[in-house]
Amino acid sequence: MTPDAATQPAPGGRLGAAAELVGRLTELGTTIAVAESLTGGSVVASLVDVAGASRCVRGGVVAYASDLKVALLGVDPLLLAREGAVHPDVALAMARGVRARLGADLGVATTGVAGPDPQDGRPPGTFHVAVAWPGGERVVSAAPSDDGWPGRAAVRRAAQEAAVTLALAVLLGRSGEADPPVVPGSR
Repeated sequence: MTPDAATQPAPGGRLGAAAELVGRLTELGTTIAVAESLTGGSVVASLVDVAGASRCVRGGVVAYASDLKVALLGVDPLLLAREGAVHPDVALAMARGVRARLGADLGVATTGVAGPDPQDGRPPGTFHVAVAWPGGERVVSAAPSDDGWPGRAAVRRAAQEAAVTLALAVLLGRSGEADPPVVPGSR
């Protein structure tokens, strides 16, 4: 593999979303930081897999436990006590916190329930991804359909893809147009 192979179009001609995001961040001189719960580091891993990511990726925080969301990301413990960790406001707080604490232009966050068991009254397959940037913030949420839970890997992959896609949409100025995430079996 050549050093720039990661930024080449994927089979079928489409540039991978992570490579496209890193390219756009680099082009704009913009930095990104990622806070992950549900995805366990896979969002930032997808970014650093791209050659040249060191020009724009500030870092990532995996805060799987709620006490770490408070200590490392500044999430309000009262919000967590009231809503639980799987909530759009928690995703936003995580995105704001990682952006501030890691000194990035864009903060991205994921939280949700991979399953198989519910968490905080939320069914498996529920997730929220958020992006915070100087011009605003955005959350996109997904919930499982009546068809049932698609499995841990599918939920985590869908959340990772949704986070990268949302960040890219924000950079492209389409923050209001980001497609909702598609989870196998979701509505």
